[in-house]
Amino acid sequence: MILTTTNSIEGFKILEYKGIVSGISVNAQKMTMTFNVEKYYEGVGVSMSQVKEQAFQQLQDNARNLNANAIVGIKVDIEVTASNYIAVSVTGTAVSVA
Repeated sequence: MILTTTNSIEGFKILEYKGIVSGISVNAQKMTMTFNVEKYYEGVGVSMSQVKEQAFQQLQDNARNLNANAIVGIKVDIEVTASNYIAVSVTGTAVSVA
C-alpha cells in the first residue's frame, strides 16, 4: 500500500477515489510519571510510536476494505493530554492507482 501526505503520487495515475479513511488509537495504559526527565521523554517517545503505528495499521485496514491500493492526502494529528494519554488520529483518501 502506498501512503503519502501529497494529493498525488508521482509516476501513478489515480483511477478511482474510494473514500475517506481514518485510523484512531489511544495508548491503553496510562504512562507512569517519573522523576527522571530523560526516562519520561523516552517513555513518551516509545508510547507515541506504538500508538501511531496502530493508527496507521487501522488506516490501511480500512483502505483495504474499500479495495484501495493507496492513500493520499494523509493528515496526522497527535495529542498528549494533561493526564499523559497519547491519542493519534490519521485521516486520508483511499484511492486505486495504476
